[in-house]
Amino acid sequence: MTETAYPLPVFHFSVTIGSSKGGFSEVSGLHLEYGDMKMPGLPKVSDVTLRKGIMDANNTFFDWLHQVKRHIPEREDVFISLLNEEHKPVMTWKLEKAWPIKMEGPGFKGDSNEIVLEKLVLAYERLTVDS
Repeated sequence: MTETAYPLPVFHFSVTIGSSKGGFSEVSGLHLEYGDMKMPGLPKVSDVTLRKGIMDANNTFFDWLHQVKRHIPEREDVFISLLNEEHKPVMTWKLEKAWPIKMEGPGFKGDSNEIVLEKLVLAYERLTVDS
């Protein structure tokens, strides 16, 4: 009997920055292109945006971004993995030597019951994909 293939859900993923695993609610910007004006060339990557809920007394993103201000950003490899039903990686995007370039705090609304999210934008040197 053959196994039926189907697309995996977008919500089942994990993010690891260096040796820390984070609980992120959204990842966007995994873009890679080669060439310009229909000619092959050097790879061009876009910045990647991570969004996560703010936890009590956790300034990890701000502390990492603050290092950039002092011109000594710690570059970390970032792994974004799409997971299957057994919580095993099916495909992994690796951002090599990433560093934060922007952090955005939450917007506040008195009539909302949403969780508070912060946004971190990362630059990186190279994007690879493993399956």
